[in-house]
Amino acid sequence: MTAAHSDDENGFTGLEAAIVLIAFVVVAAVFSYVALGAGFFTSQTAQSTIHTGVQQSSSSFELIGNVYGLQDDTWICDGPNNDCLAYINVTLGLTAGDTPIDISQMVVSYNDGQSRWPNLTYSGENCGGPLISQVWHTDAAPSTTTGSWCIAQKINNASTDTSEILNPNEQFILAIQMPYTTTPNTQFTVVLMPPEGAALTVTRTVPALITPVQILY
Repeated sequence: MTAAHSDDENGFTGLEAAIVLIAFVVVAAVFSYVALGAGFFTSQTAQSTIHTGVQQSSSSFELIGNVYGLQDDTWICDGPNNDCLAYINVTLGLTAGDTPIDISQMVVSYNDGQSRWPNLTYSGENCGGPLISQVWHTDAAPSTTTGSWCIAQKINNASTDTSEILNPNEQFILAIQMPYTTTPNTQFTVVLMPPEGAALTVTRTVPALITPVQILY
């Protein structure tokens, strides 16, 4: 039996050895392809993450100056003295080194604990003054509907630039409608979410006495 076993080993041909070698090469090639593919995928994912992070961090704006609350005599409020804010004015500018932002694509939300507007409607540009009262005044309580916001004025904006893109060194004054629940001593929060970048949260309190125009703190 020992001799027969020795004869079997001697009968192991070069062809069989070649087949085994080819099998090892194929397995190694497949393994290498899988490993390289995983490496490329990881590299592309990391590159995409870095690119998104840079894009997000380079697209942001900041609040410039004070936030003003404005009253409208035709506004019917929930308060005992029929006092509430009709809208607020906020001024936005890009933070240093940031890229332009399309303000019209921004999402604006409002919440004061009683009224909640998750997405106010954008109503265009040049909506300052009486136009706001005409467009926004309604007999239906806004606290149960959706409010509006608009670009009231552009500062340092070229006269030929009619776009809604906020560029470096420019400032946009926004008019944001308030619900009837912005009565005295009410704290509210407005969140401005650009299409890319960090959101800007503005929290203010309505003063105890509401006048036609007041700075909100």
